[in-house]
Amino acid sequence: METPEVPLEHAHETIEHHAHQATEKWIMGVALTAAILAVLAAITALMAEHHVNEAMIQQIRSSDKWGQYQADSIKAKIIETKLSLLSGLGKPVDPADSDKLAKYDREKAKLDEDARQMEEDSERHLKRHEPLARGITMFQVAIAIGAISVLTRRKVFWYMAIAFGALGLVFLTQGVL
Repeated sequence: METPEVPLEHAHETIEHHAHQATEKWIMGVALTAAILAVLAAITALMAEHHVNEAMIQQIRSSDKWGQYQADSIKAKIIETKLSLLSGLGKPVDPADSDKLAKYDREKAKLDEDARQMEEDSERHLKRHEPLARGITMFQVAIAIGAISVLTRRKVFWYMAIAFGALGLVFLTQGVL
């Protein structure tokens, strides 16, 4: 699963272009801020993508275990039906069939445990992905607002960009911890 990308290269280029032509020193600070935010956004995106991929892999593995569980349940039910019919007809029962039933029960218990553990792992990865995805968004918004500050030559937008970047850092921290 790919992380959606918002094309902010143009905004970043605009900031750099205006930073080189600007007489106000704070505009160079905006360019530096945007560069730092872009690095943080890239790191956060990689981490978010890792966790969403791991969640998907664990869910697929869990589904595989549940499929095996169902197959063993069907096999066990067939043997139970066979044993019931033989017993009802007064025919001898093969002890190997009882052993197979016990084997399927053991396997089903293990498959159940494994599948549930994989589902929990998947949920854990998704819970770590969510704040990271929010962090990416905040970093991207911060870069865009930084571009607005340069284009309008208003410092207040730079401060807003820093605030959104700080919020992105909060989400990044939540995703990491």
